[in-house]
Amino acid sequence: MGVGTSVLAIDAGNSKTDVAVVAADGQVVGAARGGGFQPPQVGVEPAVDVLAEAVTRALAQAGADSVGHVSACLANADLPVEERELARALRRRGWGASVRVHNDTFAVLRAGLLEDAEPRGVAVVCGAGVNCVGMLPDGRTARFPAIGRISGDWGGGGGLAEEALWHAARAEDGRGGPTALRETLPAHFGLPSMYALIEALHLGRIAPARRHELTPVLFTTAAAGDAVARSLVDRMADEVVAMATVALTRLDLLGEETPVLLGGSILAARHPQLDDRVRALLADRAPKATPRVVTARPVLGAALLGLDEAGAPPETHARVRSHYEGGTPTHRG
Repeated sequence: MGVGTSVLAIDAGNSKTDVAVVAADGQVVGAARGGGFQPPQVGVEPAVDVLAEAVTRALAQAGADSVGHVSACLANADLPVEERELARALRRRGWGASVRVHNDTFAVLRAGLLEDAEPRGVAVVCGAGVNCVGMLPDGRTARFPAIGRISGDWGGGGGLAEEALWHAARAEDGRGGPTALRETLPAHFGLPSMYALIEALHLGRIAPARRHELTPVLFTTAAAGDAVARSLVDRMADEVVAMATVALTRLDLLGEETPVLLGGSILAARHPQLDDRVRALLADRAPKATPRVVTARPVLGAALLGLDEAGAPPETHARVRSHYEGGTPTHRG
């Protein structure tokens, strides 16, 4: 495979990395999966080493040493300065003649945009955290820092679990009002009370990573009618729509028919209360927005962004899209 407009697509999240090598004609000729990408915890170069393991396997499967363009959508690339630093680190690896780094939310956005000729739209991703980006065909974007409470963020799976624990703890000791979360959260771990759950979390008998298991418990408790749990789900919907509306406004898209892509594990699950409220609020605040749940693998978005940047023709986009949307991927080579 010659370099030409071939693309190395990387979608790297906190827990896993997907890599694809796309030939100049849009055929996916190599793919691999690797570990999570966490430069804040391990440093930039060790984090890129994790990418390198998967990239090496994908390039070997494609029979290539390098490609024409590297399109990398990376978790923890939350600020432009971080994108530039990570792009420099990827260039040093020599995987492609050119490199472009995006925040990983752009991969979800681009994967969900079916309009390949002039991709425009907004995406909100609600998984472990929450983020929102938007893009126009002329290259303009809208985005948020999305680095936690210091940048004004609320919610996501981790945030919802923390809020649920807070309300349940206060219900147990009397500082707060009653909520069924007081029983459902500790019951998930086979514990008799919130006090026991607090102790187990504090002393490390339950690993911190397992807190994410409480988010589905919150949604189940809300579906059963608990007022506190329902208020948290409603607030999550409010946050999703607030971010989407701000991004649409920044890009002057409120007056145009525009897709709003909903991605990440929480939004993709289509919990009825959350999904219905998001759609109702969007219809009120951005009536021309068209909500659409994204289920495609984000590495597709990284590949499409790379093809956009390489100036590939529409049939090339269609070929790589059909590879990922037509069922279980297979690889040529």
